[in-house]
Amino acid sequence: MEKVVSIKNLSVGFDGREVLENLSLELFSGQIIGLIGPSGSGKSTFINALLGMIKTDAGEIKILNTRIPNQELMNDIGFMAQSDALFSELTGQQNMEFFGALQGKIGKEKMRQAAATVGLTTELSKTVAKYSGGMKRRLSLAIALQTDAPILLLDEPTVGIDPELRQTIWSELKRQAERGKAILMTTHVMDEAERCDQVILLRAGKFVAQGSPAELKNEFHVSSIEEAFIQARQAGDSYES
Repeated sequence: MEKVVSIKNLSVGFDGREVLENLSLELFSGQIIGLIGPSGSGKSTFINALLGMIKTDAGEIKILNTRIPNQELMNDIGFMAQSDALFSELTGQQNMEFFGALQGKIGKEKMRQAAATVGLTTELSKTVAKYSGGMKRRLSLAIALQTDAPILLLDEPTVGIDPELRQTIWSELKRQAERGKAILMTTHVMDEAERCDQVILLRAGKFVAQGSPAELKNEFHVSSIEEAFIQARQAGDSYES
């Protein structure tokens, strides 16, 4: 597997407060990494740092052996943010075409497949202004999934999505990973971690544990990732005190 993302000793602070502290990570092609943690733990800040959207205080980020920030790398990343950046006056189809064109020509079949994955095939002719919040989230995910970029960064991609559709989305993520795509996703839904190749537990801006789901459960002698997270948090509290 090829290393596509390398992060070493990353730290980010806002207003004198350290939000991310000394984080290191490697992401390889064909791998799905889940960044797991509660709201406010720093997950979105971490993704934004990877994209070069915020200033870092220390550390080094490389994507495809190129230091971040670098605007030219944006064509190599499929990105879904927590807040959508859609054009409400355009239809879903037009939004997919517009954002697809920013990363080069994307075939109609890939657009169709991405829309089907998120359950929006029959809704693409509507303007986004008529979409619910959940539909906008699904459209944003479809836009990320349709790209040929070798890396996907997905910030809470399955929030508010029903279990059946979530299963379809995970099947597509697995399929893309099997074809060599590297995927880093954030979530606070612990059971999704079981589907990832590697899991990183983030708490208060620090990585408190990382490994495969099986490794984490063995390390903390528990039967679920949620229990592992609780054990890791308690261990951190004991260490800090």
